[in-house]
Amino acid sequence: MAEIGKDILKAKAFLEKDELVAIPTETVYGLAANALNPIAVAKIFEAKERPTFDPLIVHTHSLHEVYKFVTNIHPALLKLAEAFWPGPLTLLLPKKEIIPSLVTSGLDRVGVRVPNHSLTLDLLSQLNFPLAAPSANPFGYISPTTAMHVEKQLGTKIPYILDGGSCEVGLESTIVGEENGEIIIYRLGGLSVDEIETIVGKVSVQLNQSSNPKSPGQLKSHYAPKKPVYIGNLNESQKQYSDQKIGAIVFGIDIKLSESILIKNLSSTKNYQEASANLFSFLRELDEADVDVIISEFLPETGLGLAINDRLRRASAL
Repeated sequence: MAEIGKDILKAKAFLEKDELVAIPTETVYGLAANALNPIAVAKIFEAKERPTFDPLIVHTHSLHEVYKFVTNIHPALLKLAEAFWPGPLTLLLPKKEIIPSLVTSGLDRVGVRVPNHSLTLDLLSQLNFPLAAPSANPFGYISPTTAMHVEKQLGTKIPYILDGGSCEVGLESTIVGEENGEIIIYRLGGLSVDEIETIVGKVSVQLNQSSNPKSPGQLKSHYAPKKPVYIGNLNESQKQYSDQKIGAIVFGIDIKLSESILIKNLSSTKNYQEASANLFSFLRELDEADVDVIISEFLPETGLGLAINDRLRRASAL
């Protein structure tokens, strides 16, 4: 089983030996390896059983470092970096040859971000290479937001988990790029569309859900529990699945559900930040609970509600 601890030097030593280490970020825990070594990166795909056509995100400790790995940064994207790094923002940028093709699935752009977590920023500042780090979970399953989540899922496949506590954001980073002068959001996440548009003006949202994604986290079925997830009217769903044991994810509502239903409330006060932080944990708890199906409704399509609904949609593969 993986060792869990807060020893940055131990994590550093494993990474320098091209081993995998789970690292905390403000979004979710990442499964990290030396992004400049294809052999180390290949271990990520092997441990996660992740298809190699799904690209990875590269993590580093500062905007200055990013220039070592990319050829240029569009002025609008640079404004976003200056406004939101460290934070839940990934920029899709033209890569230098130093970034292996395996990291980008052969694409000419690489996703880069500076995570907002003191332990991981400290670790990154002590390494002479960036870290490729998708979420530290088996491919397609619920993303981990605590060290114990990682240990349960990948503990037999990695030597060390750097324990940074519970993730504050709980949703993956928002991925943003530029095409022909247009700023595009490829994945909704912990940074809302509204926040991005306050810096760069109107943006386009293009959520590719094919088996050939342009950026990480775009596959149609993703972040999914093993138990079936159904999205729709909760009253109708509890009637439709009344012959089964039901777990329900709700959002600050007074809806009357049967007392036999196991209910997880994302936020009783309809706080979107609290809801995003709780989503993956609640999906995981219901997946491990004595229920047959999981039901939920979409949240209002505003702010982080857009990203939460995106994760619910992918969890159910609607």
